[in-house]
Amino acid sequence: MAFANAQYLDAINRNLQDVEGKVNVSFEFFPPKTAQMEQTLWQSIERLAPLAPSFVSVTYGANSGERDRTHDIIKSIKQRTGLIAAPHLTCVDAAKKDLIAIAKDYWQSGIRHIVALRGDLPPGSQEKPDLYAADLVEILRSVADFDISVAAYPEVHPEAPNAQFDLLNLKRKVDAGASRAITQFFFDIEKFLRYRDRCAAIGIDVDIIPGILPVTNFQQLQKFAGLTNVAVPQWMHKAYAGLENDATTRNLVGANIAMEMVKVLSREGVDHFHFYTLNRSELSYAICHLLGVRPQVST
Repeated sequence: MAFANAQYLDAINRNLQDVEGKVNVSFEFFPPKTAQMEQTLWQSIERLAPLAPSFVSVTYGANSGERDRTHDIIKSIKQRTGLIAAPHLTCVDAAKKDLIAIAKDYWQSGIRHIVALRGDLPPGSQEKPDLYAADLVEILRSVADFDISVAAYPEVHPEAPNAQFDLLNLKRKVDAGASRAITQFFFDIEKFLRYRDRCAAIGIDVDIIPGILPVTNFQQLQKFAGLTNVAVPQWMHKAYAGLENDATTRNLVGANIAMEMVKVLSREGVDHFHFYTLNRSELSYAICHLLGVRPQVST
């Protein structure tokens, strides 16, 4: 048994050597709220930029102030690094005419890639949204030839009545013109692989990119997971037990878990990973190094 496991691990590691230079990565950041957080953000962007990601995305909330901060950061990333910068755009608290105006402004600013989302409803809201992500994709397509990413949920969106409904909703977004789907973070690789198969089975023909969250704060993760319907396996609870005041070991554990995930996913044919950085670069950079995604060295 031990020999069989060793052979499997050796095969995975050899696969990483074979795919070196063929893997794409992208990174997600969020707008900072303080000067210190802004400094951390830019340190992370500058650390990860030499890895030449396919794009970097920036989240935002539903109100106009958050949108303005996202827009400013997106333009700054594009100007300072030359990276493809993709703002998140949501339908919540925005009329169709407002979304058209925002899309036109982005296009005129040279922004060509947008992550189109419905967005979170206000806490306690029971009202049905006027627009959904598929509607937003159609709106963006009506404005210009944007490169559009949308969200996917291997463990089902928290508001979806069932898995089939959620899957068909993703197909609506793709049929409306989405270029790719980026998944919610997950820790059960089998769920992702089964989800990818189900997407293919109903004719979803865009890339399903796994969202990878390197975990440094387990308590924060549990809050995120509770809000997003993501299962946190029992072995992770055990792995982080007793590390509440030990950030160094938490980082090592988080890096190891994420590295093992990308190894297996790479072996299963995944060639693009989207990292939820939480504005930190260390773990994402280390995982990319393992995947063979490294700064280009001039000769």
